Amino acid sequence: MTATLLKEAGPQPAAPADHERKRRARRRARVIALAFVFPALLLLGALVVYPVLFSVGRSFFDASGDRFVGGDNYTEMFRDPATLTAVRNTAIWVVVAPTLLTGLGLVLAVLVEKIRWATAFKLLLFMPMAVSFLAAGIIFRLAYDEDPEKGVLNAAAVSVHDAFKDASSYPNARARDGQGLTKAADGSYGTTAAASPGDTVGLGLVGVRAEDLPGDARPAYPASGRKASADELRGVVYLDFTRGGGGEQGKVDRTESGLPGMKAEAVRDGKSVASATTAADGSFRFQGLDPGSYTVRLPASNFAAPYEGISWLGPALVTPAIIGAYLWIWTGFAMVLIGAGLAALPRDALEAARMDGANEWQIFRRITVPLLAPVLTVVFVTLVINVMKVFDLVYIIAPGPVQEDATVLATQMWLVSFGGGNNQGLGSALGVLLLLLVIPAMVFNVRRFRGSQR
Repeated sequence: MTATLLKEAGPQPAAPADHERKRRARRRARVIALAFVFPALLLLGALVVYPVLFSVGRSFFDASGDRFVGGDNYTEMFRDPATLTAVRNTAIWVVVAPTLLTGLGLVLAVLVEKIRWATAFKLLLFMPMAVSFLAAGIIFRLAYDEDPEKGVLNAAAVSVHDAFKDASSYPNARARDGQGLTKAADGSYGTTAAASPGDTVGLGLVGVRAEDLPGDARPAYPASGRKASADELRGVVYLDFTRGGGGEQGKVDRTESGLPGMKAEAVRDGKSVASATTAADGSFRFQGLDPGSYTVRLPASNFAAPYEGISWLGPALVTPAIIGAYLWIWTGFAMVLIGAGLAALPRDALEAARMDGANEWQIFRRITVPLLAPVLTVVFVTLVINVMKVFDLVYIIAPGPVQEDATVLATQMWLVSFGGGNNQGLGSALGVLLLLLVIPAMVFNVRRFRGSQR
């Protein structure tokens, strides 16, 4: 009977002792949780919160930190040409690098699905992520070296150039003063005395080392004794130097070498009327000439400096070159993340599109990309945050003379504060600017993560 009455009366209020026990249990749980979180909060405060607050406060003081200057550092920051260059380069990084990386990652992720050794290919592309930025910077500093003997990119550029255009064999050759040859403004050499058909002329040059002579070079003395016919003008281009001394300047000696492969032209009234290429002994001849006076010219192409390649680290290309190094490192990261999103796509939608007659390009453009839009956005925004902080590659790859042309906000902040400027007030203002630029991207990313969780 008592049990029936208690049941009908409903649940009884808990005793005060039960409430106290539950309150103590919750308090103990909060204390335990706080004890576990406290080290992380302490590190967060010491490594993030305090430096941020200190930098904001420091940005309102002068270089010594003793005098309050208000917003002068922020005003000076936008008057400094180096800072404006850093802002411009950072904008280029933010627009170009994430866009290229996201596009490359998407294309590679789609293509990798269609090959047999997909895992090995992903591993190869992701391996640069294991290389530190310091090591990657040194690697690309060597790869971009302007000396083709050191820089692999310029070695390739020189090889391709020389395959389509012959390089000069005598870039350092020159004529002796007063030996019958004068140098024109365009770099060519011409005879001072006129010659007529039937004559033989000798064109002596110096400045060519014996070890730099072509392998087929032969002694030049046979050409000096040849007699030209009535309608031909003959000559010899030779090295007017005898190893060990001796010989006579301006004349072909038996021990002097011809200079093969040189182009010579017969010039009349300022126009080239005939051309020839010197043989192994340096001899050449112009046939079928009309009677009259001619001068012989060695065009400037014979003395052109060899193609040295591309100035990758010059003021014009240094920023694109460094972005190229960044792409090498981060392409695998973008490909793996986008590939993970691609693997989660509903296959029935893709198969239905194929059954409806859509080709692969239409499927990629109308189905794959729209379905991957959330993943692509996360990858793009993450890379935007990353490139705003880029420092190592720019500082290591860019040579000293072009450091200001390649500088970004992070490197400019370091240079102003510690790299010779010794103005930590201005450097702190640059740090605050960089923080303000990064915060919107971080907030956007956090909101997207929260939206995906909901």
